[in-house]
Amino acid sequence: MRHASLIALLLAPLPIGTAAPLAAQDAPAAAAVPIPAALTAEDMPPIPLQLAERARPYLEARGAGFAGWDPNTRAVLISTRFANVSQLHRVEAPMGARTQISFEAEPVRGSYAPAKGDVILVTKDRGGDEYFQLHTLKDGRLTLLTDGKSRNQPGAWSKDGELVGFSSTARNGVDSDLYVMNPRDPASARMVHESKGGGWAIVGFAPDNRTAYAIDYNSVQDSDLYRLDLASGAMTPIGDPAAEIAYSGLEVAPDGSLWVTSDQGSDFKRLGRLDPVSGAFSDVSRETWDVDSFDISDDGNTIAYVVNEAGSDRLRLLDVASGKVTKVDALPAGLIGGLQFAPWGEIGFSFSSAKSAADVWSLDPATMQLTRWTQSETGGLDASVNVEPRIVTTKSFDGLEVSGLLYMPDPAKFPGKRPLIVSVHGGPEGQSTAGFQGRNNYHLNELGIGVFYPNVRGSTGYGKTFVSLDNGPFKREDSVRDMEALIDAVRADPAVDPTRVGLTGGSYGGYMCYAAAVQLKDKLTATQCTVAISNFVSFLENTNPYRQDLRRVEYGDERDPVQRAKLTEISPLTRVAEIEKPMFVITGANDPRVPKSEADQMVAAIRAKGGEAWHLVAADEGHGFRKKDNSDYAFLAQLVFWQKYLLGE
Repeated sequence: MRHASLIALLLAPLPIGTAAPLAAQDAPAAAAVPIPAALTAEDMPPIPLQLAERARPYLEARGAGFAGWDPNTRAVLISTRFANVSQLHRVEAPMGARTQISFEAEPVRGSYAPAKGDVILVTKDRGGDEYFQLHTLKDGRLTLLTDGKSRNQPGAWSKDGELVGFSSTARNGVDSDLYVMNPRDPASARMVHESKGGGWAIVGFAPDNRTAYAIDYNSVQDSDLYRLDLASGAMTPIGDPAAEIAYSGLEVAPDGSLWVTSDQGSDFKRLGRLDPVSGAFSDVSRETWDVDSFDISDDGNTIAYVVNEAGSDRLRLLDVASGKVTKVDALPAGLIGGLQFAPWGEIGFSFSSAKSAADVWSLDPATMQLTRWTQSETGGLDASVNVEPRIVTTKSFDGLEVSGLLYMPDPAKFPGKRPLIVSVHGGPEGQSTAGFQGRNNYHLNELGIGVFYPNVRGSTGYGKTFVSLDNGPFKREDSVRDMEALIDAVRADPAVDPTRVGLTGGSYGGYMCYAAAVQLKDKLTATQCTVAISNFVSFLENTNPYRQDLRRVEYGDERDPVQRAKLTEISPLTRVAEIEKPMFVITGANDPRVPKSEADQMVAAIRAKGGEAWHLVAADEGHGFRKKDNSDYAFLAQLVFWQKYLLGE
């Protein structure tokens, strides 16, 4: 799944009348999976140990994410998990050993200082609270660079590796002020811009390090770029900040020219040059899809960029001088991330597909040779048997074309009409894409349950008009109607059993899950909702302060009486009495985005009217589960839920 920058939802890869806990006196107790210490399981049955043993290979799959090149040794830095959480590792040569270099209890992310390679900059939070701190990593130990209290987000490195830009809420806990620092000397950190709002970031440095480039992210459709004089602090807009234009991926070429992706003059984001004064944009890409990411070679001669074609990524190489574009067609349909040129011209990236977990690859632009650096384990399972998705398209209530990805189990192994799980992405500025299914392959390969991923209005990847069609409280439920149209389409599929359809979703997808439990209950047998919005008013009032204004742009402003009334009207909690089918709610107690109170009030309301609501809460997680023992248990609990309500077991 792909999410927009700066507000990416970071959901962990959880796949997707109350049954009372099994009473020990009713029957001999079967061996059960122990509940991890951080989890609280309310009104849920125990998980049979036999189920965990059957599913174990699917729990042991892992992936590797490309985190950068070591400019001194030509090794790659990767993120992968060998124990409970993802850590940083080095790989010295293609298919070489993955040598772990960070050893934290929480997941970490990091990057090498460009050019120098003498520093690894690392970010880490506590228990999913997203109050990230910056550190340097050396000899397996972290050295804290920030204050240990505020929320800090790394931005761009300078090309010479001397400076890193970052944003911090240290001043007042809300606004993302801009700082620069030489990470070799924490005392060098200094504020260079006092910001208003939570969407600010430093995205580039001029070659002389005297000027930085900053972005103020207002919404997925509107971001403003600025030139920042690092000596005086003067901030000069690039173009007209009042214009509604989306920018992302700014890169500064060696000659100081600016390259960005922008939807200026187009429904899709294109790659092109940006005049640093007027803001005039000159596109160079011609694809009729979004350009999602790009990087420029150190000599400035080549740009590698990724095109999102209906949820599948395609790599392109642009010769800057001639404008010639070369397609990289050797990779199958899948997802590409972390694109980065090495100083010697090689391009590193992560790649995953239906038949391959995420792994690190590189491309030599001179020879077009692809090299695989890692081959992540898939629990001993043959990933080649995993099914590819097919695109389902239909018309919604107003004639808008909407689509989704449908994965169905092998009909030779599972003949007849099969049950289905509908899995709704978060965001809403996100997109369900054709990557590795991971644990969800258990549903497909072992249980014969299909999985469908809808991309309703408001999803990214289909143009700025499409992404804007759900904005505000008065359009919000149009996306629910899209979901209904897509569910009707897949229920009519000859391979699907229309009487056995469940629905899951997380974050905004969790709101869609609650809304479906209310409005689409006749089409569904059960719902599983993760870190979900139940009441838009209480959500907007209680989400972390740095996010409030960003979310009001998308959902509406609860401080306005008219909008508040509508937000209350469309909130699933308002219509909780209409929920009739079983529900399973999963919550992170430290979630700064969708507070735990959103789940508590929904679960309490369902139970108060005699409904069935399982509830799983993690004391050491935030917006999604990132620790393996927690996510394993949550997945197994979901299997118990779906086996009961989709398979009747």
